[in-house]
Amino acid sequence: MNRVTSLLGIKYPIVQAGMVWCSGWRLASAVSNAGGLGLLGAGSMHPETLREHIRKCRAATPHPFGVNIPLMYPQIEEIMQIVAEEGVKVVFTSAGSPKKWTGWLHDRGITVVHVISSSRFAGKAEEAGVDAIVAEGFEAGGHNGREETTTLCLIPAVRAATTLPLIAAGGIATGEAMLAVRALGAEGVQVGTRFALTAESSASEIFKDYCLHLEEGDTRLLLKKLAPVRLVRNNFRDAVEAAEAVGATEEELRVLLGRGRAKRGIFEGDLEEGELEIGQVASLLHGKGVQSVPAVMRELVEEYKRAWERMQEVSW
Repeated sequence: MNRVTSLLGIKYPIVQAGMVWCSGWRLASAVSNAGGLGLLGAGSMHPETLREHIRKCRAATPHPFGVNIPLMYPQIEEIMQIVAEEGVKVVFTSAGSPKKWTGWLHDRGITVVHVISSSRFAGKAEEAGVDAIVAEGFEAGGHNGREETTTLCLIPAVRAATTLPLIAAGGIATGEAMLAVRALGAEGVQVGTRFALTAESSASEIFKDYCLHLEEGDTRLLLKKLAPVRLVRNNFRDAVEAAEAVGATEEELRVLLGRGRAKRGIFEGDLEEGELEIGQVASLLHGKGVQSVPAVMRELVEEYKRAWERMQEVSW
């Protein structure tokens, strides 16, 4: 037990990231049933769709689960109300300031964890009263920090800046990586890419297979004038790179992105015109195939234990 497992009521300090178009009730409940904390990804759900997923998740697991809520969500008030009405006990907030909603959630008995990308934002999150922090490095997929700080640099900087329970994210897909961030001061991990590519993920099977064959360097952080996101090479990414190379404005990039681009890529499997978001660590999973959540959780825990045992034998 540590502060993260105690706070979240889980067996292992492993949190499944609330990823758009991947994190439905099947994935979240499977992670919670395997001893971690599953998160529903509200960012790609209409309010009533989220309510449905909360109820299905509760029916599928007796264990704690939570909801990830991007604070830039256009119907944020409705989403927050649904979370409270449905008795959700854990909320991870991201993509915005936690100041407005943390107290409101606490008043309703909800634990709040906020995702940050710098030690400066860690301090602001602590001031806002959150219960724990996820520090997410540059390696991550999805929306990322403009600072482009890698996890190896970010975790010790955040650890020095706050006394809050600290969860590391970005480039973590193995037990060895879990041990590494523990050495840097993290008390838990948030895992995105590894869970996005499992059988229980709601992402398209075409998307999963494509990402499981990526090599080093096949992803790039782009769209920095909007919300930085790590993209896999395809026609859409080529268009973004070309636009950014000639100094496209924020509005021009917004028009290029359009609506539903991530759904088109991740959920519907359009490998050419869709927005294909995935972390750098996908290249480590090359050829692994689509695994079940229980298999992934077993691997992570066993790899962590073996790595810990090996370190006991190492002398410097």
